[in-house]
Amino acid sequence: MRIGELARLTETPPRLLRYYEKQGLLTPGREANGYRDYDDYLVDRVLQIRGLLDAGLPTRIIKQILPCLDSPRTIHFADATPEMIATLESETERMARRIQCLTRNRDAIVEYLAAVKRLA
Repeated sequence: MRIGELARLTETPPRLLRYYEKQGLLTPGREANGYRDYDDYLVDRVLQIRGLLDAGLPTRIIKQILPCLDSPRTIHFADATPEMIATLESETERMARRIQCLTRNRDAIVEYLAAVKRLA
């Protein structure tokens, strides 16, 4: 698929997709005319990247985490620094707190919706 279609499917501007490529987060193929050709699996990859960015991880760490999202998994530890490990531990804790908050909010909305439906 072309960059415009990937942009539409992931709600990600093409400029940002090109940035992900420059950072080594995406590797599209190239057609004979030089146009980028994105495989279908990259839709999920872009959504994963965006989720990790939204969680506060920098692209240099996301690049190292991406292999962990594939099956089979290939994990590279060549440049795992104490800073990176501390960042990942901190982000994991922050995500866990956010998940708990989102779960509470979802449960409250479900209860509210059930009450509204009973009254309707």
